[in-house]
Amino acid sequence: MLRKRRTRRVLALFLVVLGGLLMYLAPEVWGGLAVLALGVAVELAGIALERKT
Repeated sequence: MLRKRRTRRVLALFLVVLGGLLMYLAPEVWGGLAVLALGVAVELAGIALERKT
């Protein structure tokens, strides 16, 4: 059970960092909006996983 919690926490941290990176790297064009939206979705998924831990 502890291993599952640790794996979930590492995955959550990875998703939060990836989401932040996607939001930071999004260009200022329409394609950037899609990347920004993806970054926000990934960030929210990471936060949701972290809260369940």
